[in-house]
Amino acid sequence: MNEALYYEKEDRGRVHCFLCPVHCHIMDGRIGACRARKNIGGVLYTLNYGKISALSMDPMEKKPLYHFYPGSSILSISSFGCNLKCSFCQNWELSQDIPIMQEVTVSDTIKIAKKNDRNIGIAYTYNEPMIWYEFVLDTAKKAKEEGLMNVLVTNGYIEEEPLLELLPYIDAMNIDLKGQSEFYKKICKGKLDSVKKTIEISYRSTHIEITNLIIPDLNDNLKDIGEMARWLSSISQDIPLHLSRYFPQYKMDKPETPIEMMLFARETAEKYLNYVYIGNVYGTDNNTYCPECHNIIVERGYRTKVKGIKDGTCARCGYKINIIF
Repeated sequence: MNEALYYEKEDRGRVHCFLCPVHCHIMDGRIGACRARKNIGGVLYTLNYGKISALSMDPMEKKPLYHFYPGSSILSISSFGCNLKCSFCQNWELSQDIPIMQEVTVSDTIKIAKKNDRNIGIAYTYNEPMIWYEFVLDTAKKAKEEGLMNVLVTNGYIEEEPLLELLPYIDAMNIDLKGQSEFYKKICKGKLDSVKKTIEISYRSTHIEITNLIIPDLNDNLKDIGEMARWLSSISQDIPLHLSRYFPQYKMDKPETPIEMMLFARETAEKYLNYVYIGNVYGTDNNTYCPECHNIIVERGYRTKVKGIKDGTCARCGYKINIIF
């Protein structure tokens, strides 16, 4: 165990953790809401430092990141724990349970990442990397020194100060934007405003893409989806949005999202954003097209092919494309 960052000691042996907006006040011997930080004798320790629950080599598109080194591979690692309580969690075995894990050091992780010549870096993913903060920060710093990329796949539920400390080492992020304010409050036990703040801050520092998991009768209102897309466009129309199809998981047994709903949602979001994709629907056209002339830029099928780009612009009309190659 390592001593945690971003906490302060209080009276009677309590500690106040302010890594994320939950702001747990933790009594001696108790753990925080994320289940990954524990007060031991008035000192807050991380329970997941150096503990890895999953490790795999993934295509970048699986993160999903479609506009960041398309067609490349990245080492994905995770630990356990999460600071939200989404009843539909698609990775609940890692975020809400205690999985089987192995212990590694920062150096071990870097060595694993550099073993594969096709790998461009490390993705911190599957569970919530923000509450794996200390290990992610230490590993990301070392990865940068070794010429590796760092990617976060996150719910964005973190306070500004720790986020700003981490961002200089992060090359790309996929951030969940799960729904409107009431959805966060009732279903996720969190606050929308904190996530929106993370998106705004992160956009100024690194490449970001957004994922929205659409769940029937909970966050599939087209007006709300349009409002979400409109808000993202106020930051930039070029932010890629991934609309993901829900399937029953964890504590939620609603039937899967109808494909027609996914298509309507994409049509709605495309009124505001230049790049909208659909996940978890076989056969959907997820190619990237030039927003100006509709020339195909990246073709995604059995393999990802970059084909319509020249010096960062559309090879046909010269429109600047928001993709990092």
